[in-house]
Amino acid sequence: MRHDIQPNEQAFSTKEVAEAVGIATPTVRKYGQILERNGYEFLKDGDRRIFVQSDINSLIALRDTDKPLDDTAKDLVAEQKERLDGSGSTEVAINDAYGSNLPQDPDQLKEVLLFVVNELAAAREMNMQLKNDMTQMKTSVAQLQQDHHVISSSIGNSAQRTNAKIERLLEQQNGHYEDLLQQERERSELLQKEIQKMREEQKNEWNSQSDFNKRLEEEIKNRKWGWLTAIFRK
Repeated sequence: MRHDIQPNEQAFSTKEVAEAVGIATPTVRKYGQILERNGYEFLKDGDRRIFVQSDINSLIALRDTDKPLDDTAKDLVAEQKERLDGSGSTEVAINDAYGSNLPQDPDQLKEVLLFVVNELAAAREMNMQLKNDMTQMKTSVAQLQQDHHVISSSIGNSAQRTNAKIERLLEQQNGHYEDLLQQERERSELLQKEIQKMREEQKNEWNSQSDFNKRLEEEIKNRKWGWLTAIFRK
């Protein structure tokens, strides 16, 4: 049990410790886990650690050590145990000393009681401040989680819209390609028909020319034999 905390000693949150030591917040948690694993005691509010200056000094020692972290943590735990043992014996001695020297004067006793009341009030005020800080931290974490959800949803929706646009563009591109391909097929078919038609016309032209040549030859032959026959008749 921690009993080395001084009256009105300032307490720090994980974020404040991270800024003071110059490390990231997850690293503060990591160092805290290493210390606890080796027997170190922290003040806690539920599952959350509350840091005081001696704890900050321990985190700095872990940050700056050249040895394995667990070895340094064991040394820090031993130092804490010595400090706690020393503070416990001192507290008993002081209580014994003051127990035998309590003021008998009512005014002095009233001053002592007033001092105790003020210390208790200060302690309650510090606890209230810690609770308020924790409430604010919980609110901030909840807001951050909500913001993260909104951002994630926005990114997801944006990605879906982008994918939909890409799919539409691909469909349009494929449709345009199919149209061009169909037009090319139609042009090719039309060209084939034109070529076939030209071949048929050329063939017909050749056939006509061939018929004409045959008739011409026959006509020439007939005229030639008629001329020869006329000569013999004379």
